[in-house]
Amino acid sequence: MAAEIHSRPQSSRPVLLSKVEGHQDVVSAALLIPKEDGVITASEDRTIRVWLKRDSGQYWPSIYHTMSSPCSAMAYHHDSRRIFVGQDNGAIMEFHISEDFNKMNFVKTYPAHQNRVSAITFCLTSEWVISTGHDKCVSWMCTRSGSMLGRHYFTSWASCLQYDHETRYAFVGDYSGQITLLKLEQNTCSVITTLKGHEGSITSLWWDPVQRLLFSGASDHSIIMWDIGGRKGRTLLLQGHHDKVQAICYIQLTRQLVSCSADGGIAVWNMDISREEAPQWLESDSCQKCEQPFFWNIKQMWDTKTLGLRQHHCRKCGQAVCGKCSTKRSSYPIMGFEFQVSVCDSCFESIKDEDRTSLATFHEGKHNISHMSMDISRGLMVTCGSDRIVKIWDMTPVVGCSLATGFSSR
Repeated sequence: MAAEIHSRPQSSRPVLLSKVEGHQDVVSAALLIPKEDGVITASEDRTIRVWLKRDSGQYWPSIYHTMSSPCSAMAYHHDSRRIFVGQDNGAIMEFHISEDFNKMNFVKTYPAHQNRVSAITFCLTSEWVISTGHDKCVSWMCTRSGSMLGRHYFTSWASCLQYDHETRYAFVGDYSGQITLLKLEQNTCSVITTLKGHEGSITSLWWDPVQRLLFSGASDHSIIMWDIGGRKGRTLLLQGHHDKVQAICYIQLTRQLVSCSADGGIAVWNMDISREEAPQWLESDSCQKCEQPFFWNIKQMWDTKTLGLRQHHCRKCGQAVCGKCSTKRSSYPIMGFEFQVSVCDSCFESIKDEDRTSLATFHEGKHNISHMSMDISRGLMVTCGSDRIVKIWDMTPVVGCSLATGFSSR
């Protein structure tokens, strides 16, 4: 349960401030308490814990509450000190935390789902608690009465959720790789659109209501930025992780995106530049450079008496090309490719050395990360995962929030 305190090195990387240990199973969620030296954690070991920093510099649990089922998701509203805990059995329990964070009182139970709760959000203005679950649905309930208002079902597990309080738009990611935009009403909802672009299940979402941008992370190791507001349909692809992207957070004031992956990778993306949209992959029966047939083009193989070639796609121009016409690989950060990808030979020649300059920084969290949360006002980040360890990071050396939000480096 002890915390390790480290002095800040003079380098541009996240600084590990504390390690909080004590859970007996996977830590499902961890949240920093605003304006307090404290962390709230929810775990598969069926406990909710509030950790406060003591004079010794160590974090010790001031609240230790055992639930009836493993805890799978959590939402905390600081102004009202209300906490909502989703469980493996599908129920959501609401608690109220005392001003000194030493006591937690049970409020009510919401019959939200028939299976594991995957994400929760709370809207104070409408007094709704909205959640997604492995029963393939999103539900919204009234916190005054505790009753169910509505449900909407999907064809796959609903894995993550973001909600726009002003428009009542809910963004739901699922295991099929699709994101559904819903307009929630008092007792019904309507599907506005669906977003398809990932090749793996959606693992994390982040909505920025100021710029009206949606960011999605997926098990295909990639992140997509969807421009919901101005240039509708515009997408940007970001590829720099080597494992599934588990958590994302967009810092609107500095135009930076922070992302964490299952292998412990922490990336900080510079979004304050004019990036290029990755092209759609073109379809062709023959190489669009040398016109040699691909292996399924039996007619052209017969006519030209040649063997068919394997198809590749140039990541820069999107053309379908053969291996002989795409012998090169290159990074191209302005299009989101931070590591080397396949490009055709002509595109490789057009990429200058300065075009390969990275537009993101990559750091090692040194533990499996399944959940991340940031306190942007203080430049702090908390990560947790299957290793049962919670880590608190000073992110100010890499996100540069001090100029934008006014907090200073400690």
